[in-house]
Amino acid sequence: MTAPRPLSVLTIAGSDSGGGAGIQADLKTFAAHGVHGLSAIAALTAQHTRAVTAVHVPPVAFLRAQIDACFEDFDIGAVKLGMLATAEVIDAVADALQAHRPAHVVLDPVMVATSGAKLLADDALEAMRGRLLPLAGIVTPNIPEAELLLGTPIADGDAADRAAAALRALGARAVLLKGGHLEEGDQVIDRYRDDAERSVFAHARMRIDGHGTGCTLASAIAANLCRGLPIAQACARATDYVHAALRAGYRPGHSDVLVLGHLHAGVAA
Repeated sequence: MTAPRPLSVLTIAGSDSGGGAGIQADLKTFAAHGVHGLSAIAALTAQHTRAVTAVHVPPVAFLRAQIDACFEDFDIGAVKLGMLATAEVIDAVADALQAHRPAHVVLDPVMVATSGAKLLADDALEAMRGRLLPLAGIVTPNIPEAELLLGTPIADGDAADRAAAALRALGARAVLLKGGHLEEGDQVIDRYRDDAERSVFAHARMRIDGHGTGCTLASAIAANLCRGLPIAQACARATDYVHAALRAGYRPGHSDVLVLGHLHAGVAA
C-alpha cells in the first residue's frame, strides 16, 4: 500500500553558515515537528554565533525559480518567510505568493540579527509593510522589529498591547508580538491578537543569549499550521517548543551564544 503523501512546509529565508538560524534552523524545526521541509534561499550569509560578516543576495529570478519548483511538485501546507533583504526580493516573493496562494503564510520580519547586524536594506521596510503584511496569515515581530514597522517606541506592556493592535491594522490577519526584548519581570510575555482572540503566552525568562529563536518560532508556527492546528493553538505550542529548545541549547561556537536544541526539545502533543 502506498503511504499518503505528506504536506510540506516551505521556508523562504536566508541561509546561516553557522547552522543556528535561518534556513538551517527552519529545516531542523520542521523535522522536529514531523513535517517535510522545503527551502528557497533568498540570501546567503557568512555567519557564526558572534557576527554576520557578509551577505550575498542571489538574483531574484533564481529565487522565483526555487519557489516555483517547490510548488510544482509538493503539496505545501504552509509557507514561512524569513530574511528578505531588499525591496526587489520582497516584491518577487509577494508576486510568487499571489501566484501560488498557499493556505498559510507566516511572516517573521527579520531586520536585525541577534548579534546586532542589520539584515534589511533601507528601501525594503516600506515594501514589507505594503506587500507582505497584507499577505500574511500571521506576523511574528520582536519589539525592535515592531518599532521599525510602526515607527514608534514600545517601552512597556501597555505600549506592546497597542502595538499588537496597530500591526494588525497594517494588514496581517493575526499578530504574535514577541516579548523577549521587553522587561516584564521574570517572565517573557508574547502577545497574540487576531480579529476574535487576545491571548498571552508567558514563560520563565532565561537570562541567556539564544541564536535563531525568531526563525525557530515562526517555523514552529508554520509546522503546526501544516499539521492542522488552529492559529492561536499553533502559536501557543510554538512558544512552548522554543522555550524547550532554549533549555536544550548548547554552545558549538567560541562564544556564550546558545544554539537551540531543535531536535532534542520535543514537540507538544
